[in-house]
Amino acid sequence: MNNDKKNRLKDKAFRVVGVTATWAGIIVLAIFMGFILYTGLGRLSLDFLTSLPSRFPEQSGIYTAWIGSLWILILTTMISFPVGVGAGIYLEEYAKNSRLNTLLEVNIANLAGVPSVIYGLLGLGIFVRLAQFGNSILAGALTLALLVLPIIIVSTREAIRAVPGSIREASQGLGATKWQTIWYQILPASFGGILTGVILAISRAVGETAPLIVIGALAYVPFAPRGPLDEFTVLPIQIFNWVSRPQQEFVINAAAAIIVLLGVTLVMNGIAVYLRHKWQEKMKW
Repeated sequence: MNNDKKNRLKDKAFRVVGVTATWAGIIVLAIFMGFILYTGLGRLSLDFLTSLPSRFPEQSGIYTAWIGSLWILILTTMISFPVGVGAGIYLEEYAKNSRLNTLLEVNIANLAGVPSVIYGLLGLGIFVRLAQFGNSILAGALTLALLVLPIIIVSTREAIRAVPGSIREASQGLGATKWQTIWYQILPASFGGILTGVILAISRAVGETAPLIVIGALAYVPFAPRGPLDEFTVLPIQIFNWVSRPQQEFVINAAAAIIVLLGVTLVMNGIAVYLRHKWQEKMKW
C-alpha cells in the first residue's frame, strides 16, 4: 500500500510538472507571437512583398528573399521526394534482414538528429567545391535535400508499415506481383502518411539558415534569381540580416518577414495535419 501511495504521489507530481511546463511554454510563445504581430503587422503590404532589399528600411522588401525561398522549396521537394520515398519503399518492402541493411537503417535514423550545420559543411565540400555549383540555388537545394532525406525515409517506412497486412495478402492472393501490390495497394493506402512526412520535412527545410549560410548564400541579393544556378538569399537569412542592423526600422521589417515565414510554415503544417486526418479516416474503412 505504501508503494502504491508513493507511486500515485509521483504520478501526480509528474503531471503537475508537465502541466506547469506546458502552460509556461504556451505563455512564452504567446508573448513572443504577440510582440512579433504588434511590431511587424503594420509593415506588411504588397509593396513590402514586391520590393527589392535596400539600405533604406522604409524602401526595403522581401521580394528576392521569398523568391529564393520558393526556388529552394520547389527544388528541394523535387530532389528529396522521389529519392526519400523510393528509399523508404526499398528498405521496408525489399531489403533483406542483413547486417548491412540493419546498419543502414540505424544510420538513417541517427542522421535525422545530426545538427543542420554539419549538412552545410557536407554541401560545401561536395556541391559547392567538388561539383562546382558555387553558392547557387541548386547547391542549397541539394544540401537541404540531404538534410530532410532521413525524415522522409523514416516517415515513409512508418506509413507503409501502418498498412494492414490483410491488404498485402488479399492482393497477392489474387495473383498480383509484389510490385503491383506496392503500386496499386500499399502506396495509395499509405500516401497520406507519406505526404504528411514530406510536407513536415520540407517545412523544416524552409526555415533552415545555418546550412545555407555555410554554403555561401548571400545576405544581400539585389536581384531575383531566375534559374537554379543563380545566387540567392532566403527569408531566414534576410531576417537574420535585418535583426543584426542597429536601426529600429529594420527590426520592424524583420518582424514582418517573420510573420510571412510563420504563415508559410503554418499553412504547410496545416496541410500536413489535414492529410493525416484524411488518411486516418480512409484507413478506418
